[in-house]
Amino acid sequence: MAPPEVRRTPPAPDTTGTVPLRGWRLWLGAVLLLIVTAITASLGFWQLDRADQKRSIQADIDAARAQPALALSPKIPADELVAWRQAWARGAWQPGHTVFLDNRNHDGRPGFWVVTPLCLSSPDAQPEPDRQAADCDRAIAVLRGWVARPAPGQLLPELAPLPASQVVEGRLLEHLPRLYELGTLVPGASDTSATLSWDDGAPLLQNLTLADYAAATGLVLLDAVLEQSSETGDGLLREWAGPPIDVDKHLGYALQWFSFAAIAFIALGVILVKAIRNRQRG
Repeated sequence: MAPPEVRRTPPAPDTTGTVPLRGWRLWLGAVLLLIVTAITASLGFWQLDRADQKRSIQADIDAARAQPALALSPKIPADELVAWRQAWARGAWQPGHTVFLDNRNHDGRPGFWVVTPLCLSSPDAQPEPDRQAADCDRAIAVLRGWVARPAPGQLLPELAPLPASQVVEGRLLEHLPRLYELGTLVPGASDTSATLSWDDGAPLLQNLTLADYAAATGLVLLDAVLEQSSETGDGLLREWAGPPIDVDKHLGYALQWFSFAAIAFIALGVILVKAIRNRQRG
């Protein structure tokens, strides 16, 4: 004979007005999705702002390139040293203050950038061939070009000798392009003027600032760098790349972030509808 069926009394409905556990989960999910929507949307607007900054940089470059080539001289006004403007200088090289910048690759090949000061003369005057650094009123740091890393066993490459004086053409930069280095995270670590020495030959550095260069050499440097483009028979490569003006990349990132924001916003709407229905049923 089958045992009698036991009937269980259902729990009394919750009349205290509290939200069931499942309801709390829905509201928590809604809050999280709201945060995700806000973050992804803000990242999308940030990428749009980055695209506007790159357009502004491109506009500045185009404006600088449209100006006539600037003749550099010891008395050149600072406000004429506009980045990316074409320029030329006549002067005497200071090869004793040449610096190699390390870890500059070209087409996947390791190598160095070569920087040498040029003691400026007036554009309409012939420079003095034996002009020394002590007699130099004003100089400019010239980013001369790229040279490949030598064979193992040789630390630095041998450079062709420079003529005593020369006319150099190129474009102006605000500073020597830098590479990321851990030392820049340490206060004062970027100051290389105290250790920059030519006693054992040309120094090898990761980065170099104009202030440190001037302090170490004793030269009065223009607040700009001349990125050389003219050929001078020194064997250096001068295939310079401009700043990365990748506006389309930032627009693509912005579209991705806005898509994530839209997905999160739709999911937020679905969860809110479920949460409200559960609230009404309770």
